[in-house]
Amino acid sequence: MKKKDRIKLSKETRAYMISEIKRYFLNEREEELGDLAAALFLDFIIDELAPEFYNQGVYDSCNFMKDKCEDLLTIQIYK
Repeated sequence: MKKKDRIKLSKETRAYMISEIKRYFLNEREEELGDLAAALFLDFIIDELAPEFYNQGVYDSCNFMKDKCEDLLTIQIYK
């Protein structure tokens, strides 16, 4: 799977994230980022960092479902 195919964002979500990055840099670092710089930063996060968060979510979901399936065994009826 190519990097660009991993995580897709809607136009609205991408625009929101870019504006949030710009807001963060302005409020926390007193740096004004343009749309291009914020978009490139977002692309970096998506390509390099987001897969780790995604994988952690998959791992957590797997463990949750495993626990629930084990709970399901408690409803067995024995003779």
